[in-house]
Amino acid sequence: MGLFNRKGSKVSADGGSTASNSTLNSSAALRSPLNSKSPNTSFTSPSLPDVTLPRPPDPNLDPAAYLRSIYAVRERSKVVFEKAKRGQLEHFDVDMKKFEDTATYRDYAPDFRSIPPHGRWQHFEVGGRPRIDQLLASWHPVIDSQERTRRLIDLFLVSVLLDAGAGTQWSYKSKESGKIYRRSEGLAVASLEMFKTGLFSSDITEPCQVDGAGLKRLTVEQLARGLQASDANPVAGLEGRAGLLSRLADALNNQEFFGVDARPGNMLDYLLSHPSTLASSVPIISLPTLWAVLIDGLAPIWPASRTTISGTPLGDAWPCKAMPRSPPAQPWETIVPFHKLTQWLAYSLMTPMSKLMHIHFAGTELLTGLPEYRNGGLLIDTGLLTLKEEDMVRGLEAFKDNAKLKGQPSMEVVPLFATNDDVIVEWRAVTVGFLDELLGEVNRLLGLDKSDGLSLAQMLEAGTWKGGRELAEVSRPNTREPPIMILSDGTVF
Repeated sequence: MGLFNRKGSKVSADGGSTASNSTLNSSAALRSPLNSKSPNTSFTSPSLPDVTLPRPPDPNLDPAAYLRSIYAVRERSKVVFEKAKRGQLEHFDVDMKKFEDTATYRDYAPDFRSIPPHGRWQHFEVGGRPRIDQLLASWHPVIDSQERTRRLIDLFLVSVLLDAGAGTQWSYKSKESGKIYRRSEGLAVASLEMFKTGLFSSDITEPCQVDGAGLKRLTVEQLARGLQASDANPVAGLEGRAGLLSRLADALNNQEFFGVDARPGNMLDYLLSHPSTLASSVPIISLPTLWAVLIDGLAPIWPASRTTISGTPLGDAWPCKAMPRSPPAQPWETIVPFHKLTQWLAYSLMTPMSKLMHIHFAGTELLTGLPEYRNGGLLIDTGLLTLKEEDMVRGLEAFKDNAKLKGQPSMEVVPLFATNDDVIVEWRAVTVGFLDELLGEVNRLLGLDKSDGLSLAQMLEAGTWKGGRELAEVSRPNTREPPIMILSDGTVF
């Protein structure tokens, strides 16, 4: 059976533990071993040194910094996941008898070691066409590896930010091949073709770049034309995507991260020159250093309506009823952070930096499985999670109301909730926990241990994300929607 085949299916896809106070306040720094394979690189060395990672921020001293850190995602989701294992969730019932079925839904054999890490690069290659390699080959040979990497960072960052759910009705016809693509792959091809025409660049002599001035002049109408969006071909959250890119233009004015010409790709220069970066046989960059660029440098792009702590916007972080109640708990303890798009950026941007510059990233194990509807949908469609009856009724009523609106789906009825609904927040938190557990189970079934097992990024790529999509296609073949529909503004999913 092929590497990416689902067991027993002929349908093809189209295109942790909670830290104690003593841990958080400990003077002992975390260390990341680098003498094993990296899950996010295509180049590895057997003799890389250990790297000391910074400690998590202390939530009692700076709760906003803690909730915006990568450490908090797994630690806070774990609180909800522990309740799931005890059958104490607010909105879902858990059937652990379905856990092994979920783990074995996809077949990773025979050549599982060649599975690439989850990232945007694969989406660009939909249909078996190596579009990024072709893009690189189209550039003049005098352009060095560093500038090539900057350009790919430019492209990948904008493409990821555009990669919120496109909806069931949208499709994109490639101007280069004439083929039609949908969903994430369609958005990837569309963003690549827009990039090549210079839509995101202010320099007419260099279309293949992204800069603040180019993004600032981008209008909703231009983005709609680039995505081929219309009343007959609607894309979900168009205005939200355009607003996100407009705010990105402002964020790129941070010269420390993005340079005087306000390009995302200039983060490469910042990372390579950072004091924590080691110059070994290959450059070694700490994952928390990359995370700081993304979470701090891109902070202005998130809507002002998001959750805040002491006036500090937290981004993709939400109150959850399954968390400790305040009072007596502190306000920060009621919030679960996910930072899904930031993590998707991290996974995606590491690939070109690794492939072209042979950069090794230390601490990639801090990243979590992505809490989104494909990974989470797999858990529901396999029966591991079941929405409770009261929430099911409420969600179905919301779907019926939404179906009355122009362009909204009205068949294959599923419960519908807004992004900030407690059902969605709990679902996402449980998804983070189960993805960690599934990784251990998958490696156990493959007879692999930690030193040679699949990475979480590989399992996401070949297993849960593709599995969630395939089960949606089988279960709801007309819309291919997940088992729970999310009202999205184009800035989270």
